[in-house]
Amino acid sequence: MKKAQIYYARMDEFWRKEEKLDNLEKLGHIGNVEWQEIKPDKNYNWLTEGLEDEFETFVELGSKETKSAKGDVTDCLFKIYSRGVATCRDVWAYNFKFDKISSSIQIIINNYNDQVIKWTHRKDRSVKVDEFVSYDDTQISWSRDLKLDLQREKLAEFSEAKIRTSLYRPFTRSFLFFDRTLNEEVYVFPSIFPNPETEAENLVICLSSVGNTKPFHCLIVRYIPDLHLTGDSQCFPFYTYDEDGTNRKENITDWALEQYRTHYQDTTITKWDIFHYTYSLLHHPDYRERYAANLKRELPRIPFAPEFHPFATAGKRLAEIHINYEQQPEYRLKHIENKDLPIDWRVEKMRLSKDKSQLKYNDFLTLADIPPEVFEYRLGNRSALDWIIDQYQVSTDNRSGITNDPNRLDDEEYIVRLIKQVITVSLETVKIVKGLPDLGLPKD
Repeated sequence: MKKAQIYYARMDEFWRKEEKLDNLEKLGHIGNVEWQEIKPDKNYNWLTEGLEDEFETFVELGSKETKSAKGDVTDCLFKIYSRGVATCRDVWAYNFKFDKISSSIQIIINNYNDQVIKWTHRKDRSVKVDEFVSYDDTQISWSRDLKLDLQREKLAEFSEAKIRTSLYRPFTRSFLFFDRTLNEEVYVFPSIFPNPETEAENLVICLSSVGNTKPFHCLIVRYIPDLHLTGDSQCFPFYTYDEDGTNRKENITDWALEQYRTHYQDTTITKWDIFHYTYSLLHHPDYRERYAANLKRELPRIPFAPEFHPFATAGKRLAEIHINYEQQPEYRLKHIENKDLPIDWRVEKMRLSKDKSQLKYNDFLTLADIPPEVFEYRLGNRSALDWIIDQYQVSTDNRSGITNDPNRLDDEEYIVRLIKQVITVSLETVKIVKGLPDLGLPKD
């Protein structure tokens, strides 16, 4: 049998739809297209432009395949990793207010359980679940897995203990109802943050997943992350546990520890050092730029830098400020106050000025003198400050009627303080990243 030949042609990715259609019209026939024959590489990637071959020689961050006959994980840094939690009903499962999420989630549980009971006692056994369930967006939000649970006649249970702290978006802390029934997928997180006590000791590096269209980015967290924290996040914890919180295990492999100690001829290197080294290296501009195409197609691989400890030290500092962002010093912004209005710390929706030097907080307050370097610290297509502006606003879901309000009656200045702290974090991050040593990567 003759092997198939694959040909490829592309247009400028920045062309508008009209330009692409005009070009097709001018070509008129496929015979006028300048085709390029392409062949896949060993990983079955057909489009290999921009891929760097040496990337394959670096240490894998994680792998589903690298297990020995005994079940031990070898040849990669982390034993297990997980996607962030996917709820498929964020409006119900997340909220800034504890009491709001408590009341909302009980509405959906009561309605779901009521339909489970009706399903269990239905007379017509031929009826399909899609035709059986009630679609009332003010009472319930259905998904594939929730319908499957209904068919299994599985009841949902409410408990305040299931309301956990989560990082919904970068530097955006929210409450999450963490539950296998009401979340579409919890993945491995019952073994990563099984209870609030583990949040005091465990850290997780979350990074944008394979195939993500946004620039590669990562963020370290100490709370349960949402799937879309960094764009279909893949999450690499330092510790794992049994689901009752016992049997804590380090998730960095013994193989990796031996590799680093041998390569650098340094027996003092610890698994925490490797964790921090990895975090800083994933921030390195040269790494992100050179391997941008590789990072869209597979999980990161970690090279050995000429020096280990400067990266480990930088990574530890990055972790400290990213984890403890709410404890960082407040950057001194100028307050422009409307003297005709009473003092007001309430946010509805914030807006940046065109030159991004000022932030209109509300009708009473504008925050000025924002340094331009703040916007150099980016997580995907947005800066850290942009994420705060986007997430910290009052919103009401059109379908369910549920309101999510970030304002705190017990701490009215929290959002203003958060803005200043995230600016500090951003400036410090930019400074640390610019100060990272040379990676010693090949020069083109």
